[in-house]
Amino acid sequence: MQIPRLHPDTIEEVKQRADIVDVVSEHVLLRKRGKDFVGLCPFHDEKSPSFTVSQTKQMYYCFGCQAGGNAIKFLMDLEKRSFTEVVLDLARRAGVRVQTLEPEQRQELQRQLSLREQLYEVLASAAQFYQHTLRQSQGQRAIEYLRSNRRLGEETIQQFGLGYAPAGWETLYRYLVEDKHYPVQLVEKAGLIKPRKEGNSYYDVFRDRLMIPIRDVQGRVIGFGGRTLTDEQPKYLNSPETELFSKGKTLFALDQAKGGISQQDQAVVVEGYFDAIALHAAGINNAVASLGTALSLDQVKLVLRYTESKQLVLNFDADKAGTNAAERAIGEIADLAYKGEVQLKILNLPDGKDADEYLHTHTPEDYQQLLANAPLWLDWQIQKITKDRDLKQATDFQQVTQQIVKLLKNIANSDTRNYYVSYCAEILSLGDTRLIPLRVENLLTQIAPAAATYSKPLPTKREWSSRSYSQSPVPTGEGFANAKGDRSLLELAEALLLRIYLHCPEQRQAIMVALDERDLEFSLSHHRFLWRQILESTDEQVDLISSLQDRYLELSEDIGLVSHLFHLNEKSKKEILRTPQVIQAAIACMERVFREKRYRHFLELWQETDPDVAPERWQSYYQAFYAEKLRLQELDRQRQFSLTDLL
Repeated sequence: MQIPRLHPDTIEEVKQRADIVDVVSEHVLLRKRGKDFVGLCPFHDEKSPSFTVSQTKQMYYCFGCQAGGNAIKFLMDLEKRSFTEVVLDLARRAGVRVQTLEPEQRQELQRQLSLREQLYEVLASAAQFYQHTLRQSQGQRAIEYLRSNRRLGEETIQQFGLGYAPAGWETLYRYLVEDKHYPVQLVEKAGLIKPRKEGNSYYDVFRDRLMIPIRDVQGRVIGFGGRTLTDEQPKYLNSPETELFSKGKTLFALDQAKGGISQQDQAVVVEGYFDAIALHAAGINNAVASLGTALSLDQVKLVLRYTESKQLVLNFDADKAGTNAAERAIGEIADLAYKGEVQLKILNLPDGKDADEYLHTHTPEDYQQLLANAPLWLDWQIQKITKDRDLKQATDFQQVTQQIVKLLKNIANSDTRNYYVSYCAEILSLGDTRLIPLRVENLLTQIAPAAATYSKPLPTKREWSSRSYSQSPVPTGEGFANAKGDRSLLELAEALLLRIYLHCPEQRQAIMVALDERDLEFSLSHHRFLWRQILESTDEQVDLISSLQDRYLELSEDIGLVSHLFHLNEKSKKEILRTPQVIQAAIACMERVFREKRYRHFLELWQETDPDVAPERWQSYYQAFYAEKLRLQELDRQRQFSLTDLL
């Protein structure tokens, strides 16, 4: 269902009716302290309460982990649900009439919401029917299959709600339509029955199959997977696409795995239902299944909500079919991996086994060890490229080099690409370290000819490791300086300036003027996005902070990097008292980082230019870097106190 954008009046009414103390109290034990409430933060482990809820401000904030926001944000973060889902749920609980920005769609939205609730009910009844039938005589073969072939215990069978669809053509139809009196059109829309080509009768979609309920992240049944117990094809049959179920937007067992994924900061994706079920039965509770399709961006975004490191492990067979399945499963997320936005790893189990088969002969600890040693996707691809190739043979060497160059060209992050250029150069050097610089130059020339003019040698893989670079390094600069100290200085200055703007309305014009006069922009992406939302805000005189938080939630943007700016504790209140001086220091620091980069750039150009060959250019570079040096000295004088003492 395509839900239109919610009307601001609906959002505001939900916020007014959904008291934050009531919402939070359903999940956190709160105690009154003064005019506020305190409790143990649900977003991180702590023994003494640092989580504060203000009923007057309708806000929460944790001074331990800096989580903060309103009632909507609390449920979004805690239950990993979208902005619209939470608002609609709170609206339903509070009896708020839902409005959208498209008046003609309001009635359709209400109708769709009502239909969804009815479908949930029908599918829950079907799941109960299948579970009941599994325990009857007609389900004996199915229960024996689960216990003998799959080696599943009673606890796991109940945990996943496994059942059995009888062999009759109309058994479920009669139960739901004739006995339970559900409208036949509703049961059809749930994907459980189909109309016959002739006549007005219907037949069951699933017959004589072991039934596996597919649930959404909240644990509600939205569809089924049915495994045949005979030679009937297909072996696995999924529910058709419905109002609730979309195969490309669903991951099996995510409702069971989301806690384990958050706790272990890693998600494991397997091919089949029973691979995921077997892993959970073995205590490996961060596993989901992809429903047999290439992973879509929707599925990836869904599971990555629960892991901060964005670590995703694809576990497929080690044979050729498994390798092909892994490549197919990667699908749309390849670009995310090349950009470093997902830490993608590949786990191929030995002997061509799937996870279920592997656990029949190995311990959960063996599997966990394989998980720990799973290579990053780029390393896995390099291993595939070089496997069974003799690099001493000219033909193999040439083919491997061409494939490596093609791979390296796709890597968007320059730090990551430089790492793999060095790594691949070592492989192509066959242990002769003297050849590494030559191999690096050859690879760079083929990747991007201009890059080969880089005058400093790239670090070897050993040097990268000694500098504590990760295999998927994060870039240290975003348009300004690359030095860690400059990045920290920039972070502090920009954060302080934004905090003053948010909490000191009387200083907003001064900040605008200062940035405009020096032609400065916020460099760090999360600060730049926040500033853009500030500039686009139309109600800053009313409640700018509340408006901005709502905007973040509605746009599904990560508010975590800037949430601390929306709140003031006693220390930060004192820090911004001397606002004119603080603004001057922050602006000076922002400009200094920018000028420092320009200074280094012109200095390097001047040093690389031969005055005898290009005297005019040499003189121009000298004047440019010297002018930047003088400006740096002036900026240092403007910094009357250190930002690091403030933040």
